[in-house]
Amino acid sequence: MSVQAQVETSEWQKRIEGEWHGIPGLFDAQGNHVGFEYIARASEVTAEGARYWMDSKLSGAGPLRNRFELGAQFDFGVVDSDENRVYTGPDFYGTGQPYGLFVEANYYSPGWQADLRTWNQVLPDGETQVYSSVLHDGWAVCAVFNGVYKRTTDRETNPATQEYVDQWRELEKERGPRPHVLPTKQAGAWTGTLFVNGADQTTEGQVQVRIEHEPTSLRSARHTITWSGDLEREYTFDRYRDGARTMFEGPEVFGNATSYGRALFTVQHLVGVDKTGIEKIRGREFLMDPDTRELAIVWQLMSGETTTHFVHGSLAWEPR
Repeated sequence: MSVQAQVETSEWQKRIEGEWHGIPGLFDAQGNHVGFEYIARASEVTAEGARYWMDSKLSGAGPLRNRFELGAQFDFGVVDSDENRVYTGPDFYGTGQPYGLFVEANYYSPGWQADLRTWNQVLPDGETQVYSSVLHDGWAVCAVFNGVYKRTTDRETNPATQEYVDQWRELEKERGPRPHVLPTKQAGAWTGTLFVNGADQTTEGQVQVRIEHEPTSLRSARHTITWSGDLEREYTFDRYRDGARTMFEGPEVFGNATSYGRALFTVQHLVGVDKTGIEKIRGREFLMDPDTRELAIVWQLMSGETTTHFVHGSLAWEPR
């Protein structure tokens, strides 16, 4: 039996075993696509502890290319835990908390000189990760990486797997820069079952979600969203898109969002929907494939600045 097999690992560590491949898009603070990051990464556990490595190669031009070109492979230690994963450097320092198939992490990169907030969501197939890192200078966004990864276990030795990785990256290279634009002349709905985790990371069941989409112009639509199951909500709002920005202007949701390619980062204030006052959703809505319109969802439910739940999963598009 290998040393690694003898080491007990966390549930999250088991979910991210293997090597993951993607080509996340790089976006500036205003949501403009400026390059790609070719990535292979893995987290390995040995008797000496866990370590995370990332082989990263940047493409593109401009000041962000200059800033984020590291000239070396990222490598850092991890305290493996399902409660509090601690990143111990030297290339990243911070912590991350798993919520079932989703992990939220906040850490600092001395090489990039940026504070990162990373959301990494494993989809139910176990082979797909939806990833984003929002990079900050203090409180100000300076850049965003996001993309979709696929898992392999034999890339180094299997030519078929190498071809699969190359094809996946080419597909993501085409999808990655496309903006988060919902159907402008077609009504329909996104439907599916999302997972619910409490702020204490416990599993709290599932919720069936339906997002009714009714375009009202080439840049606006009305949405009615219904949750049923272990959490129940129903609310309607009008949304307006202005370039990379989206505004939510009532009657029951007010807020705004910015699109970094397919990923829409939102803050929505739900007026009286939970019957106790105003609830807030800080979310990421990721248009996985602009053709099939599958929507990967992460919603962080908040009361003020206190997190109450994470709701996450994917929804399928049904045209009407």
